[in-house]
Amino acid sequence: MEIVVPVKLVPDLVEELEIDAEGLDLDRAALKLRLSEWDEQAVEEALLLKDAHGARVTVLALDAPELDEALFTCLAKGADRAIKLTGGEAAAGSSRATASVLAQALAGIPHDLILTGVQAVDDRDGQVGIFLAEALGVPHVSVVSGVEPAGERAVTARQEYAGGVMAELEVDLPCVLGVQAARQTPRYAPVSKVRQAMKTQKLDAQPAAAPDARAGSTVRRLSKPESGARAEILEGAPEEVADKLLAILKERGLVKA
Repeated sequence: MEIVVPVKLVPDLVEELEIDAEGLDLDRAALKLRLSEWDEQAVEEALLLKDAHGARVTVLALDAPELDEALFTCLAKGADRAIKLTGGEAAAGSSRATASVLAQALAGIPHDLILTGVQAVDDRDGQVGIFLAEALGVPHVSVVSGVEPAGERAVTARQEYAGGVMAELEVDLPCVLGVQAARQTPRYAPVSKVRQAMKTQKLDAQPAAAPDARAGSTVRRLSKPESGARAEILEGAPEEVADKLLAILKERGLVKA
């Protein structure tokens, strides 16, 4: 089985985020980037399939600052090939454009199963996998928490619903699955193993095609949340706090006197 996992770098939410001067994007110059946590889950699920069934795993990404280390980390974990698409800046920030560029690249990459992260912290719309499946003309299932082969040309995808309900869907290959969680915690690649991958393996690079120009969502303005009134802390013994709280509720008409 040929598995392809599209990945991307996203802002590290541990860091302080700033909006750029135009108010249309984050200040990318000040950002620390990391591989999307949901993409890490997709990579892990692909590697689990490789470990159990002998699949070949290819990681694919639009070029970006600090991308090389992330791709070598995927190779260190067990991926067989890593490809970066250069010159695809026009697709950045648009789920439809990104999917269009990925779909055109996949025309020249063997693929039976495509695993994407279910969403990303810098867009959270969860649409890349859906648009990618549409562009390729293949089935799509999202919010997946486990994949297993089902014969030679199908897989069983476990899809999560509200209330902890899980469905098992048999999906014909080729297909695109949006992974929410792998069956186990993503494996760790020690720095020494990543450095070894940098010495012994290579990244493939190919030019990104022009993205589809069809309409998509457009950011008109970004702003930080407005600060509201701060909470009032009631201090004192439990009885005193209870009396103060009751007085406030009466004052606001929430409790009848």
